[in-house]
Amino acid sequence: MLLSLQFSPPTLSPSSSTLFFSLPFHRKPPISISQNYPIKFLSFPLKCNYNNNNNHYLSSDIDMVQTKEGIFAPKQTKVVILWDLDNKPPRGSPYDAAISLKTLASRFGDVVDVSAYANRHAFRHLPSWVLEERRERRQLDVLERKGIVTPSQPYVCSVCGRKCKTNLDLKKHFKQLHERERQKKLSRMKQLKGKKRQRFKERYLDKNHKFEEAARTLITPKVGYGLAKELRRAGVFVKTVEDKPQAADWALKRQMMHSMSRGVDWMFLVSDDSDFREMLKKAGEANLGTVVVGDRNGVLGSHADLWCLGLRWRMVG
Repeated sequence: MLLSLQFSPPTLSPSSSTLFFSLPFHRKPPISISQNYPIKFLSFPLKCNYNNNNNHYLSSDIDMVQTKEGIFAPKQTKVVILWDLDNKPPRGSPYDAAISLKTLASRFGDVVDVSAYANRHAFRHLPSWVLEERRERRQLDVLERKGIVTPSQPYVCSVCGRKCKTNLDLKKHFKQLHERERQKKLSRMKQLKGKKRQRFKERYLDKNHKFEEAARTLITPKVGYGLAKELRRAGVFVKTVEDKPQAADWALKRQMMHSMSRGVDWMFLVSDDSDFREMLKKAGEANLGTVVVGDRNGVLGSHADLWCLGLRWRMVG
């Protein structure tokens, strides 16, 4: 099934100040959202608050810039994503959540920066869905070991292709062979210096994607559930702030001010924290389009150009 949104000039509902179809229609072609994308839409439409200000996203004028070749072309729309992990951690795979967020933001323009902020407790905390997944995995491992449950297909090592009868056998094989080999390579790299160390690292460690993929599913992190590592794998800059009240909020506000000063056109804010409403007002005064991604349509969403009302996101919330 293919869902297609056709955007036309904005119109106001006669009974409210809600504005429909308010994306920058003059900058991007009509958006087509298919089931191939990991973003799940449960209801429509997207709604946004309407201001009488002549903001850039309501204007029909297209900014033209001169390229290095001397040709005038439409100005590339720049988008930044700011993620308050203390307030809105992912409810599923952090990697999938980040990719979904970047896919959505790329519909507005070129995503030039994706940043996430939280204190160390957010990376140590185990959410309920992680605990439930680990509990179910342990129970299944016990049943497989006792022979009560027989897998329909053998477990296959993604590094060497060896087949194992149970998941515990696969973990044992991975730790005794592949993880031990990697530790030997790390010890060898520590003995090298300069260019030899760099070449050794690039040849034996950096491009070992099969090991990294297997380790994500077979090795349980000692602390947390790999939130920061998975977000970095998706291209997100993760910043751990100090263990002080509102430290993540202040870091996000500083990044907002930086975005306003570097000529960004759209800013995505993943948060439900109403403390950001003043910053959203300043962003509107600076002609910066704002999109709030959150569950509740509260004070924060009313100060943004676009916010999610009838839209729920499967991975973030």
